[in-house]
Amino acid sequence: MKPTLFPNRRAFLRGTAATAGGIFFPNLLLGQAGGVKKLNVAGIGGAGGKGASDIAIAGEGANVVAICDIDSNRLKDAQTKYPDAKMFTSFKEMFETMGDKIDMVTVSTPDHAHYPAAMEAIKRGKHVCVQKPLVNRIWEANQLHEAAKKKGVKTNMGNQGHTGEQIRQLKEWMNAGVVGNVKEIHVWTNRPIWPQGNAAKDIYTGKTAPKPRRKEESNEAAEGVGQAPAHVNWQQWLAQVPDHPYIPGLHPFAWRGHREFGAGAMGDMGCHIMDGPFWACELGEPYQIEAEVGELTDLSWPAWSHVICSFKHAKYGDIKLHWYEGTKDGKPMKPERPAKLEAERDFDKMRGGFLIVGDEDSILNPGDYCEALEVVGNRPKLAKFFKETPKTLERSLAPGKPQLELVKAIEQNKTAGSNFDYSVPLTKLCLFGNFGITNPGKVIKWDSATQTTDNEDANKLIKRAAVRQGWEYSADSI
Repeated sequence: MKPTLFPNRRAFLRGTAATAGGIFFPNLLLGQAGGVKKLNVAGIGGAGGKGASDIAIAGEGANVVAICDIDSNRLKDAQTKYPDAKMFTSFKEMFETMGDKIDMVTVSTPDHAHYPAAMEAIKRGKHVCVQKPLVNRIWEANQLHEAAKKKGVKTNMGNQGHTGEQIRQLKEWMNAGVVGNVKEIHVWTNRPIWPQGNAAKDIYTGKTAPKPRRKEESNEAAEGVGQAPAHVNWQQWLAQVPDHPYIPGLHPFAWRGHREFGAGAMGDMGCHIMDGPFWACELGEPYQIEAEVGELTDLSWPAWSHVICSFKHAKYGDIKLHWYEGTKDGKPMKPERPAKLEAERDFDKMRGGFLIVGDEDSILNPGDYCEALEVVGNRPKLAKFFKETPKTLERSLAPGKPQLELVKAIEQNKTAGSNFDYSVPLTKLCLFGNFGITNPGKVIKWDSATQTTDNEDANKLIKRAAVRQGWEYSADSI
């Protein structure tokens, strides 16, 4: 029997966001012959790089109906892969043209454009999966969260590690007291692997171009500052950022190190590597941030940094989280080798990972995605927790695939694991670290109640200084 609870496709999809635990008909779109049809998904920044894989993953469970990208060369490739999808260089034009033909959107642009793209989608009632970090300003994170709740859309962030089995095991182990009382957390990465610090200065001022990593980037590197190549829609790439001269190499990769367009190494990798400790230890917002850095410039995030975020935890008391990135004096920034680590283990080759230090034991994960947990020097305890700790947490709908996870969450009227209730605070933790990075040697106090610091310079990073006319978004205005 054909269900008649919702009068049309759009109303049905709104109902999936508004009804929790109510009557739900998975995968049914009313009025369709046979009663079954997939969701329609569009990709913003979806024609190349990570965006191409994001929309492809969503497409495993949905129809890809539109691709938006500022690079027309990439759009040609996307059209070949998705011959029935519409191609756009402006996401605003895409939404105006496609209307209710889009149900969900993946956002895979540079960091500075995440916010306007996601807000435009949310304003129109579209479910959104946004790449990490969600934004590169604290104010934007809060507005994005409020807007999603206001419009009742389902959300997810593209931190694939949060869909995995071992991050759930970590959370369950910590709940069971695997390390005792947590004292310190150490997180490190080999990033940046793009120009930052002094290496980026000449690139961002146009004196030199970055060395192309792929053949497709060679033309951009040869163009020089000023006029963008014909296949790059520079104004759409800038999105909300006021007019800025074209700089070769920013698209498609070197933007990560630019303080206006990216969020640096902490923004890029923090949502991955800190995900496990943040969730398992229930960290919340720090009350204090401080950092030491090397080669910080007005335009670029630094070549290396060591950030300390301090938390007051209801269960553990005071916890300090240490973040390490980059290379100093030819040596990777990372914590000291764990004293109990087996002698045959090569700690130097662990290029990224985390260490949760408790008063009984420590958990080590030598990887970026909470994928290789071990109790340091205590294999019997590790085996015991693997065997005996009950699985109390709901498992992901699509392990390793946050975009597909959101598709299934919409279909089944469930909540994706890295929804904005979770991923906004995680993103903010990365941005708190950047307060310290841009004010090295200073102790920055954060006030959660007012969402401000006690440092005038750090407060300048909370909200973007200016946005392009016509690109103003807020939760109140949508």
